[in-house]
Amino acid sequence: MRLSSTGITSTLAAVFMLVTAAHSAAQVRYAVDQDVAPVFEGWERNPDGTFNMVFGYMNRNYEEQVDIPIGLNNKIEPGSADQGQPAHFYPRRQEFVFKVKVPKDWGQQDLVWTLTAAGKTNKAYGTLMPVWEIGTMVYQENRGGPGDLNYPAEPNEAPSIEMVGDTQRTVAAGEPLTLTVEVADDGHPLPRSRRPGAPSGRGNGAESGASERPVLGSSQQETPITQAVVKLDPGVRLGVTWILYRSGPGTVRFEPARVPVVMSGPPGSVTSPTPLAGKATTKATFSKPGTYVLRAYADDGVLVAPVNVTVIVEAGRRP
Repeated sequence: MRLSSTGITSTLAAVFMLVTAAHSAAQVRYAVDQDVAPVFEGWERNPDGTFNMVFGYMNRNYEEQVDIPIGLNNKIEPGSADQGQPAHFYPRRQEFVFKVKVPKDWGQQDLVWTLTAAGKTNKAYGTLMPVWEIGTMVYQENRGGPGDLNYPAEPNEAPSIEMVGDTQRTVAAGEPLTLTVEVADDGHPLPRSRRPGAPSGRGNGAESGASERPVLGSSQQETPITQAVVKLDPGVRLGVTWILYRSGPGTVRFEPARVPVVMSGPPGSVTSPTPLAGKATTKATFSKPGTYVLRAYADDGVLVAPVNVTVIVEAGRRP
């Protein structure tokens, strides 16, 4: 079959229109009414021989925060439906949200997280296949933390976090609740341009122009796909992020949601991996009575550690 020049032009135009239409469809952003997909991030080894299955999620909405109560529509199998997973989902891709410990004899079975939202059911299958093992470098690559991406990886232990006071609180709706946590870290990773003996220009992970722009201590950078809620602000070495983990019937406002604990030194300073520690305080205000679970993450830019606090919100006082 041979095509005339007119036919070729028409055919190319049709192909162009189809490609353009497909590209436009792929670029559609939905603010609300989309589903939430669970994500298996990988597994970790624990010193006692057990394993952690690590999960995150993808809320396909660009704006809507979705609540999926623990139960038929939000469950983990085998075992109890409630194995510490979130029930409140922030927009877009949120990585390394929670871990489920499984015994050393777990073997080849799967740990399955099922979520049903917006009429769609999605499942994530946790498995101990060797290819899914994750370590510090995987967190570094995915969260884009302050350390250099070198092999072997810089030694780094996850920070610790502890609630100051009870992990269950009571407050009236509309009244601020003060929450404080104590955090500590091993001082790793070191900021890129502040390593002892590191050159001032590019090379060995050092950032040039450090005096003009801050060293980023943030976790993964926001993109149209990833809008990380848990991350450090620029110039922070150790910080805390507060999130709503399981929602009541209303909303919660944190003032602030991200709390810096230890800042990087001024540009040109040398930082050594000395232990870091401090406290982080926020105020949480709830719009309606109910039971809420809040989570605070201690974050060194690469690794995080969580602690939960359950808040029972009562009706506000009448004048």
